[in-house]
Amino acid sequence: MSTLEVYLLDHVPFEQLLTWQRRMVYEVSGSTDRAVLLLCEHEPLISVGREGSRADIRFDADELRQRNWSIRWVNRGGGCTLHLPGQLAIYPIFPLRRLGLNLPTYLSHLRDVMRNVVADANIRSASHDPSGVAVNGRLIAQVGVAVRNWVSYFGTVLNVNPDLEPFRRVDCGGGASPMTSIERERRLSINPQLVRQRIVEHMRERFGFDDYVLRPGRTSDDSRNIPLLSRSVHRRTFESLGALIWSRSQEFFGT
Repeated sequence: MSTLEVYLLDHVPFEQLLTWQRRMVYEVSGSTDRAVLLLCEHEPLISVGREGSRADIRFDADELRQRNWSIRWVNRGGGCTLHLPGQLAIYPIFPLRRLGLNLPTYLSHLRDVMRNVVADANIRSASHDPSGVAVNGRLIAQVGVAVRNWVSYFGTVLNVNPDLEPFRRVDCGGGASPMTSIERERRLSINPQLVRQRIVEHMRERFGFDDYVLRPGRTSDDSRNIPLLSRSVHRRTFESLGALIWSRSQEFFGT
């Protein structure tokens, strides 16, 4: 496996993401060499996987309506996921068979990536958890995947700097402990673009890709296409941008 295609998106409506994801799964399953990674944020909603239930959501119908939050039942593993701005949603659409991966190994690799990104922020206590990755008993990343024709979809979410108060009323797999975030554990503001950069780098390294090509994009009302900027950005360009941000800020990797 050589090059990973990475789509850097901004706030994407959840239904639009599902449409793109279905398209990408179809394209990757029919290809001999493609692998795709989508990174984005979602507006507030709650998605519920195969292991979740309405009882995990401690907002009544009136409260959800007032907040304009919907509940979306989806065909993935895991339970409830509360999507909020400040949380990165990460969708690896990978050909598992061509990568030589079974499902348990793939899930372990995803947890490794999230744990390594958190460790890059000088949070050393992150560890694997049945629902994702936890820091001192509180989930910071949640994993929930699906597989079709040995192509993975859905994936993981990582809390960078969302409002954590609503997590007290949605059980995302951590039991009585609500989710935490990188910013809370670091006790410093962070640059989300650096978090994205580290996710891409760790995905490339952990899954054995030789290189990656970046396709920064914006959302649009046309769900048939993933709109891109005028050109693809090669890995070295992204690394140069990251180095520039890194040289001007100690907020993320500070010692």
